[in-house]
Formats: sequence, structure tokens, C-alpha cells
Amino acid sequence: MIQSNKHHLRISQPQRRQCSFYNLGVVDYSEAWGWQQSLVTARRDCPDLEDVLILLEHPPTYTLGKGASLEFVKFQPGEQRELLRVERGGNVTYHCPGQLVGYPILNLRRHREDLHWYLRQLEAVVIRAIAAYGLVGYIEPGLTGVWVQGVKVAAIGIKVSRWITMHGFALNVHPDLSGFAEIVPCGIADKPVGSLEQFVPDIKIDSVRQTVAAAFAEIFHLELIERLAETNS
Repeated sequence: MIQSNKHHLRISQPQRRQCSFYNLGVVDYSEAWGWQQSLVTARRDCPDLEDVLILLEHPPTYTLGKGASLEFVKFQPGEQRELLRVERGGNVTYHCPGQLVGYPILNLRRHREDLHWYLRQLEAVVIRAIAAYGLVGYIEPGLTGVWVQGVKVAAIGIKVSRWITMHGFALNVHPDLSGFAEIVPCGIADKPVGSLEQFVPDIKIDSVRQTVAAAFAEIFHLELIERLAETNS
């Protein structure tokens, strides 16, 4: 709506919807997974509940997408490594401290009912965030995720139920990358995994958290409201 008088012209901006923002430390994968499931269930039952963004890190954990093949896992399940099969799309990936994981719980009916669009928006969040550090992120045709100078720095895998999202993205800030040697990450054998630290040696994950949160708010046109954690961590 445009409001004017003889002295000035003012263009009013649409108000942003609020989004609960949980900025957590290291949280056990299973605990965060169960929390996501409860948030999704609540929003299926009550679609008017506000969107949620969770940012956190995980202890060393391997996860398989719902249709992922064990042929991309180089160790035997149960060999003192946590390996979980979850309901997201995508193949096998690795989580560990120093990797920033984002779990958006969004009602896409309020955004756009288009999974391809949603994946591209998550990539756009990462690309915008790392641009603040002088890095040019890009996507590889036919693949999901974000690359910088030939190495994959962010993986994306989602689940959507009645247009409510869960799971999300994992951005390698300064993790121990040796854990990725135990798998074929995302089932892609010919494209190496890297981290932002390779390009910005003094990068700090707390700084990246804030940058990612700001980029997420801009891309999805939301107002983030920081909340206290609801997990037991």
C-alpha cells in the first residue's frame, strides 16, 4: 500500500511473520531428531503455529537418507560409530562439531508449495551467508548442496509432510573432515568435501551462526525471535 501527502511519499513494507529461533550448541542427533518430529506433528495438528529455525552442532554421527544405500558406507554398522537411517531425502552424510546444522520447520503453505523451490532457497541461504566472508558459493547442475572452488561445503536433505518441513542443511565451517573418509558423502565419489576454514582460516562458527540466521531471515522473509532451548541439552 502507498501512502502519500503533499510533503512526502512513503511505501509501506509487508510485515514479516515471526519465526522461533533456537541457537544451540552441540546436541545429540537423536534428541534433535525427536524434537523435530514433535514440532512437525504439532504443526500438522495446528497449521497456524509459527515457523521454527534450529541451528546447532552434533557429536560425530552418520546418517542415511530413507532410500540411501549402505554401499556408500565404508565401515560395518555397529563398529563404534553411530549410524542412523532417517526419513530425509539424500544419501549418507556425516555430522560432527564444527559443522553448523540448520533445521527449518516451515509451513510451506505460507511460503510456496514447491519442494524444488524450497531446496533452491536453502542453497541460497548458504550462498548468501558465505558471501559475507568473500566466498562465492554455487550449485552443481543436477545436484543439491553448495560448492566453493570445487569442494562441497554444504549438504542439504529434507523431509516434507503435509507441507511442513524438517531436516535441512549442514554447513562445514571448521569440522574434522577425516570422518568423511569413512563414507562416500551424499553418494558422490568424484567431488571432494571441504570446509569454509580452508578458505577463511580464522573463521569462527559463532560468527557464521549469526550470518546464516540473518541470511535465512532475508531469504524466507521472516523475523527471527530467539527462544530458549526446549531440548534437554
